[in-house]
Amino acid sequence: MKIHYEISDFDSNIKTIVAVGTFDGVHLGHKSIFDKLNKLADQNSLEIVLLTFSPHPRHVLFPEDQNLKLINTDEEKIEKIKQLGVQHLIIHEFTKEFSRMTSTDFVKNILVNKLNIEHLVVGHDHQFGKNREGSFVELINLAEVYNFDIHRVEAFKIENIKISSTKIRNAISSGNIAHANNLLGSKFFIIGKVEKGDQFGRKIGYPTANLSINKYKILPRPGVYYVSIIYNDVNYFGMLNIAHDTFKTEVHIFNFDSNIYNQKIKVFFFDRLRDEIKFDNHLLLKKQLQIDELTCKKYFNLLR
Repeated sequence: MKIHYEISDFDSNIKTIVAVGTFDGVHLGHKSIFDKLNKLADQNSLEIVLLTFSPHPRHVLFPEDQNLKLINTDEEKIEKIKQLGVQHLIIHEFTKEFSRMTSTDFVKNILVNKLNIEHLVVGHDHQFGKNREGSFVELINLAEVYNFDIHRVEAFKIENIKISSTKIRNAISSGNIAHANNLLGSKFFIIGKVEKGDQFGRKIGYPTANLSINKYKILPRPGVYYVSIIYNDVNYFGMLNIAHDTFKTEVHIFNFDSNIYNQKIKVFFFDRLRDEIKFDNHLLLKKQLQIDELTCKKYFNLLR
């Protein structure tokens, strides 16, 4: 998969099938769009182009409100999309100027003239252009004018619930990781750089990796979680704590004692173990961590 950071970087001689959106979470609803893209690309000998944006449009259009947290950072999104058969991922910088482009200009100047589109695949609620004025009906009309085919993918449902990035964010932020993973169709994960902390955990026999995480990354509700960790392509298991108020995130990795400061690790969330508890002394904390370790190892079937 080729990654382009500007639309102008794309070779306009390539005949394409295109999807446009933020694709936050790259969840099951999005994957039905990718299935359609791959099927049509194979049938028509086209290359798949996914056009997405960074920063997220809401962070640009509403600078006074930066509360929207994202399921995936750009780095994480790239990693997930690489697995879905896309030939070209364009991560175009979203600016206020870009947001003022009308729907007609977007189709003519971007999709047709620059991306050489032959087919466009959209989700059930897709809108585009200035003030999201471009409806599906308008897209049909523009497709006729500029001679490309348009395909609409209906909402993907689980137990009659339409899957959306918003529903998944709500599940994550409430700590309902199992439900979020069900809607995602994969494990929610974070990628963080390990920073040096106060090393208090090491003093009581539970060293932790303190993670620096992108400020726009959504995190689950404070508490303790069952997790797996990938470092240097090796999978480990552990338990992760997210602190109340500060959202300080630290993970204890079972059977691991390497120095990984300034290294990136990937952490997959399986489920919530318990709420965060404040302890009167270090002995009580250590006793609880021993209980958590046992519970976690039972969960992952690690006890022999």
